[in-house]
Amino acid sequence: MAFPKHSILQALSVLLLALVLVHCQVPLEPEEEEEEEPIKEINISTMVTKSELLECPLECSCTAEGSVDCAGVDLTEFPAELSDKTRQLSLQNNKIKEITVEHISHLHQLETLNLQNNWLTSAELAYLYLANNKLTSAPIVLPPSLVSADFAANHLTKIYLYTFGQKPKLRSVYLHNNKLTDAGFPEHAFNGSDNLEILIMSSNLLRVVPRNLPSSLFRLHLKSNKLEEIPAGAFDTLSNLRELALSSLEFLDLSNNNLSVVPTGLPRNLVLLHLEKNSIRSIPGDALASVRNLEYLLLHNNKLRSRSIHPSAFRGLKKLHTLHLYNNLLERVPRGLPKRAKTLMLLHNLITDISRNDLAMLYTLTELNLSYNKLTSPRLHREAFRKLRFLETLDLSGNSLSSFPLGLPRSLQVLEIKNNQLYSIPDGTLTGMEKLRKLILSDNQLKLNSVYQGAWMELTALTTLDLSGNQLSHIPSDLPESLEYLYLQSNRISSVPASAFEGTPNIKGIFLRFNRLAVDSVDESCFAHLSNLQVLDIGTGNTDLPFKREEIEEELEA
Repeated sequence: MAFPKHSILQALSVLLLALVLVHCQVPLEPEEEEEEEPIKEINISTMVTKSELLECPLECSCTAEGSVDCAGVDLTEFPAELSDKTRQLSLQNNKIKEITVEHISHLHQLETLNLQNNWLTSAELAYLYLANNKLTSAPIVLPPSLVSADFAANHLTKIYLYTFGQKPKLRSVYLHNNKLTDAGFPEHAFNGSDNLEILIMSSNLLRVVPRNLPSSLFRLHLKSNKLEEIPAGAFDTLSNLRELALSSLEFLDLSNNNLSVVPTGLPRNLVLLHLEKNSIRSIPGDALASVRNLEYLLLHNNKLRSRSIHPSAFRGLKKLHTLHLYNNLLERVPRGLPKRAKTLMLLHNLITDISRNDLAMLYTLTELNLSYNKLTSPRLHREAFRKLRFLETLDLSGNSLSSFPLGLPRSLQVLEIKNNQLYSIPDGTLTGMEKLRKLILSDNQLKLNSVYQGAWMELTALTTLDLSGNQLSHIPSDLPESLEYLYLQSNRISSVPASAFEGTPNIKGIFLRFNRLAVDSVDESCFAHLSNLQVLDIGTGNTDLPFKREEIEEELEA
């Protein structure tokens, strides 16, 4: 029994019915007609008789490999008795008017269905779902009734003018995860489809942003292509675009493409611009001139060098507050950084020095990350941070600093200098840092006698102190009362006296794993008054390793 046509056509998401349309010719112009394909000659050596393959229709010829040829035999109905092992089904040049779900629902191995030159109609087709198949070419013509088409995750290399063109009801097209190139995507692919709102073309092989897209577009996805060019004015008419969002466009994601330069002519209303994971080597002076509303600019994971960023590249971007330049090839802090930036990410570059004025114009900066560069103490100017009066978070981890930096802003709340070569904290370095809440100094070479007396006590707001992975021989005696978490694992601590935590009544977590603590070297009374203690990690990593007593005495005398 045939199903109602409209329900059948909507149910074809799991079938290959749309292959009906892949080669279905609805001639609109004479020159687009193709010659009829002659009936294929059958290799007799591969033929099987009906007795050998009972499911082979009487009018057709079949092979053991799953090929069924019913071309040009005047069929008026879809052939019955097809084997569920059918892989190729040729039905071209017949008079078939209708296909139902029942006809092909059992053909689980079907790869190719040729229905060229039949009498099929699809006037009511509204929703076409053909994702996750092996289509290499889109239908030449789809009906004007189409509302949504999903061809995602196929092998499409070509779209035709009337595949999606002249579809006044079309609202959404999904073409992601295919193999579409610029040559396979016509310049006026959506001509006459003036209500299209969603176009998803991520993960294809496009090198140029498609031209002449409908002004009705609301969502456009182009990430993970091979984009190298955005044609001038490509987004000028897209007044409704909001996502990937162009020209009232506020969000544009061009990440993970092959751009070598920041494109010019970007939509004027951009707020967030993703350009990370490209091959960008330069930023021209006028590249960002049109995006004066830009607030977030993400340029990490590119190939930028400091000299390839024009000093005027960020001029006029008065709203830009977040700039990501990490994982590039910067040798120094670029010139002309946005003056109103609040977050600046420069980690994982090749920066070797910070001069006195490199950061002097960044008055409003609140977060600065310079971790994992090539900074050394002699090449970090002691007045480099003097203008950063609002800086709250500073990360200098993963460099080659040997001495605690001087002249740090008193506004700091979080300071990380882990994984360096720090061996000293000079006198007065921490004086005045009354807002500092978190100090991470793990994996350095600090000893107790290399930290000036009373240093920690000056940090009256400190709640987290991480001194793990250093060379401390005992627990510091001048810890601040505000301290809540103390990390001392992987040091040389050999004992914990009763007075160890007298000055830290608010402490919640103590971590002492991987030291030199013996069973009888910890006075348990030191924890008795710590009413807020939640975590005490002495662990199994402590061993009574050999060490020189004079090493301890030397530090205690300091």
